[in-house]
Amino acid sequence: MKKGFTLVEIMIVVAIIGLLAAIAIPSFMRARTTSQKNSCINNLRQIEAAKDQYALEMGLTNFSDACDFADIGPGATGGSFLKQWPICPASTNFAGTPSIAGTSNDYTIQVIGTNAECKIVSGTHVLK
Repeated sequence: MKKGFTLVEIMIVVAIIGLLAAIAIPSFMRARTTSQKNSCINNLRQIEAAKDQYALEMGLTNFSDACDFADIGPGATGGSFLKQWPICPASTNFAGTPSIAGTSNDYTIQVIGTNAECKIVSGTHVLK
């Protein structure tokens, strides 16, 4: 008697592996999207905390006072309220790598009293 697997047995194993992959991959994609969203919301919280610290230090009480990355970011003249520039994890350039740190391409800061916004996925990455 010959030892080994028949073609039918191998095809059944491949079909089972394909079925398991078809079930698992959407779950992994959903988990990745949720993780990116939560990380982006955390970045928005850090920006808001930096804006609040900036407003307190500068004595700004009006909720329409302007605030920008130059005011709160690394190397800001009034003091650095952010350790590094936040980058949305969903942000990628054409090569599939994260956007360049040191730019404000991912977030819109807004005025004091208004929540910052994610420019990359503005509908779902929202600080409430």
